[in-house]
Amino acid sequence: MRFSSRSAQQLALAAGLLGFASLTACNKDGGDYAKTKSGIEYKIFKKVGNGYERREIGPDGDPTYKDRVGKFLLGNMRYTTGKDSVLQNTRRDVGLPVPLPLQELKQKGAPDEALSLLQPGDSGVFRFQVDSLIKPKSGQPVPPFLRRGGNVVMMYVATTPKLITQEEAQAMQPELQKRAMAAQMKQRMASPEYAKQMQEQKDAQAKAMAAPEVVAQLKSDDAVLQDYIKKNNLTVKKTPSGIYYQVLKAGTGATPKAGQTVSVNYNGTLLSGKQFDSSEKTGKPIEFPIGQGAVIPGWDEGIALLNKGTRAILLIPSPLAYGARGAGADIPANAPLKFEVELVDVQ
Repeated sequence: MRFSSRSAQQLALAAGLLGFASLTACNKDGGDYAKTKSGIEYKIFKKVGNGYERREIGPDGDPTYKDRVGKFLLGNMRYTTGKDSVLQNTRRDVGLPVPLPLQELKQKGAPDEALSLLQPGDSGVFRFQVDSLIKPKSGQPVPPFLRRGGNVVMMYVATTPKLITQEEAQAMQPELQKRAMAAQMKQRMASPEYAKQMQEQKDAQAKAMAAPEVVAQLKSDDAVLQDYIKKNNLTVKKTPSGIYYQVLKAGTGATPKAGQTVSVNYNGTLLSGKQFDSSEKTGKPIEFPIGQGAVIPGWDEGIALLNKGTRAILLIPSPLAYGARGAGADIPANAPLKFEVELVDVQ
């Protein structure tokens, strides 16, 4: 959903795929809503000991807000419809407090004004009429699910006692984005459409691997790989698909599951020893969701065999690498490949 103010849009983005029982209890037990001049209904609570007490705010807002402009609250947020259907929830989907921007109020009645009422450590419940967030003149229709949800959007916020700077907020973004992407992947994997897509992908790969020319290439590559293994005195295991692997240093972490994002250091060479790629070129591990077709099939299968922290050699027949098409000028057609890999992290 898109709010009418740009800062409100930024707020929703910062929160990721946006609860918490304490605020729900406050909402039920905190008495009537107060109301800003712009029409936001709210209840603000400050923490006292192990509980919360209602904090009153004057009709002109919090006079101390000017001292917080340009900084960020840290907080967990939840948006729901008026009938409690969850729209966004940072605690569930990001797992840590997110930076909430405190900006000059150029437009009243939106979530950025609601945040201006909160002091660090406060919690709040805010109720917006949908028509005040999505202006009729904007040309954007109100989504039917919001109409059905009571034409109301609820915003619950629980903040920490700490304000942070813009630099500190920016430093948090890589971790927040990583967590949000993991949550999106988890949600996607739970859908029937995903299961169908993955099955179709497996069926297509199995059909391709059963083609006579591919079967013949696998047999030819296997002879080449066995000769390489013998000449280099490797101690390997073989998977049913034809991948050979040798663990150089065993890790102690978990093995990755489909959909999890892994970080891998690697050095890729032809069997001749000619390097064609390496993570050293970028100075950091490559990251990708495993089992999603984001890398060659030999990596999706081979990396999934390793524990976090493991260093290993993967010998991959060409049909599970770049096949008859090769890759650029460095990887010829039908080339078996060798990778030295290290599974650095599993997220």
